Amino acid sequence: MTETSDTAVAKTVVHVMRHGEVHNPDQILYGRLPDYHLSERGQAQAAAVADWLAHRDIAHVVASPLERAQETAAPIARRHGLDIATDDELIESLNVFQGQRVSPGDGALRDPRNWWHLRNPRSPSWGEPYTDIAARMRRAVGRARQAAAGHEAVCVSHQLPVETLRRAMTGAPLHHFPTRRLCNLASVTSFYFHGDVYVGWGYAELAGR
Repeated sequence: MTETSDTAVAKTVVHVMRHGEVHNPDQILYGRLPDYHLSERGQAQAAAVADWLAHRDIAHVVASPLERAQETAAPIARRHGLDIATDDELIESLNVFQGQRVSPGDGALRDPRNWWHLRNPRSPSWGEPYTDIAARMRRAVGRARQAAAGHEAVCVSHQLPVETLRRAMTGAPLHHFPTRRLCNLASVTSFYFHGDVYVGWGYAELAGR
């Protein structure tokens, strides 16, 4: 007897995680700068998520090349006896304010010479286009899905890429207010697939706030 098409379809889950808290005493927008590592709290957040995923069917762990993402992925990979793969397309988004303070009323945003960069929030004009972020994140998730076909994968990335991916996958507008992102530290946004067909998503804050 041959399997029907329904029973032969691989059901795969790709968990896309934001890294844990970063040690950043100067409160700058660190972006893609090297040598930004998890704080003690961030390490605890990563460990908490690893505990939650310990009994899941994780077959593939992949992370952005930046240290904070690799460090977040490490305890998850260890719990499952896996190596961490690196996917450059999971990296943080480009931003012209990288390396500067950008808190409201502080730093670079108070300088009128920088206001030109804020002219178009829909693109956005200050950084990597949302459409480009969505495209590369979709490709990264597709590779992770293939690597873990019939099982589960964990991709560790960054807030804006994860938020943009979720919006792209669910058909929501890509442009948004940063304060309305559903992507807190060490949160996990899970995407469910039957074969190569996306069928749903979920969100969890497994390490608390």
